[in-house]
Amino acid sequence: MFSQEICRKARLSRDARFDGRFFTAVKTTGIYCRSICPATPPKETNVEYFFSAHQAAQAGYRPCLRCRPDSAPDSAAWVGNQAILNRAVKLIDGGALDNQSLAEFADYLGVSDRYLRKLFIKHLGIAPKPYALYQQCLMAKRLLHQTKIPIKDIAISCGFKSIRRFNDCFIKAIQLTPSQVRKHETPDVNSDLQLKLFYRPPYDWLNMRAFLQQRIIPEIEHVSSNSYGRSFQHNGTSGYFVATHLNEQNAFAIKIQLNDLNSLRPVIQNIRRILDLDTDIETIESHLSTQLPHDFKLQSGLRIPGIWSAFEAGIRGILGQQVSIKAATNLVIKLVNELGQDAGKYKLFPLPLTIANSSLDFMHMPESRKQTLKSLAQHFIDVPGAENPDTWQHIKGIGPWTINYTKMRGLNDPDIFLAGDLGVDKAMKNQNHDLFNPEAMAPWRSYLTFQLWNQL
Repeated sequence: MFSQEICRKARLSRDARFDGRFFTAVKTTGIYCRSICPATPPKETNVEYFFSAHQAAQAGYRPCLRCRPDSAPDSAAWVGNQAILNRAVKLIDGGALDNQSLAEFADYLGVSDRYLRKLFIKHLGIAPKPYALYQQCLMAKRLLHQTKIPIKDIAISCGFKSIRRFNDCFIKAIQLTPSQVRKHETPDVNSDLQLKLFYRPPYDWLNMRAFLQQRIIPEIEHVSSNSYGRSFQHNGTSGYFVATHLNEQNAFAIKIQLNDLNSLRPVIQNIRRILDLDTDIETIESHLSTQLPHDFKLQSGLRIPGIWSAFEAGIRGILGQQVSIKAATNLVIKLVNELGQDAGKYKLFPLPLTIANSSLDFMHMPESRKQTLKSLAQHFIDVPGAENPDTWQHIKGIGPWTINYTKMRGLNDPDIFLAGDLGVDKAMKNQNHDLFNPEAMAPWRSYLTFQLWNQL
């Protein structure tokens, strides 16, 4: 947590770099705000600071309807190096506790529910179930503000089983009714789903766009000067999204086509992941700069461009083994053209079953590599938890590079140094090896990998 003086200066200057890293609660109004709230700043004697929205809510404050603190970019700074907690938070934000018990969820994470509850209370000041419920309400509030989806559909998309349950939880958490948040807006069943996803600057969109453009798969992806879009599948639901960069607002305008609103929360969470919107990039770059040689030109705002799923990242990783970026991209394009499922104006990335049942005769590559593709696909069919790349180690043709590449882009693991990568090795040759120690860059070595690629 920052000192009170730092929080005071940040809120008075409305510095966007602190957005989401703390929240300002006003004792006289009972409302909590983002640090960038445009309202007239209250007197310091009337202010109380919290490092999370959940703490402010537990203290009895309700969210501001003007700055909408539910829209603030999330911060992982309070999680620190708690990998289990970090993973649990991301899964819960995507709806992981909607349809299973805390014991089942903890078992999936490989810990006891008692230990998981202890982690949450220690670092967040709130137990997992109340945290999940508050996240559902914040997502609902965001949809009420930014979309014209009917309230009953918002309730379903946010994991509530009934309108009555939704209303009760919403009033308790937000201290307002859903109708009071939406006010006089008219719901529209047929309107496009559009909302904004905010991030904390700096954000190097030009480098992100260039990276994606160089590896674009035209049948499923689209890149323009200020946007990125792609088709996707999630638990049997398919759709398409376009994310348009709004540089002056530190946000992306998201338009989503989705045929099942039950998947909305995990879809939005995955869009945040592949655009790397939840990163406290200043903290990362501050750490890297203290460890890198003084003559290393650190590019500010570099993010990790994610891939939609671990399976897709693994397939792309296999096709990218020991070949150029262009050659690997052409192989992925060929695979999608032949096996991708048609979905109107676009295609969907091939499913594991489709690849496992194909001879892959159309792929011009060694038979051993074709078999590796089929083996990975079969692994996803047969093995629960196959999205964890560590379970791929027994698959012939998959080594440390492919597993780490998948962790970095398919899961956005922040601490992957891609040793053995041709681009990384080439960039390393230009550095002073006596002063360059990747181990010292932990836990942010994935960002070091992208910094090195950027040197080429």
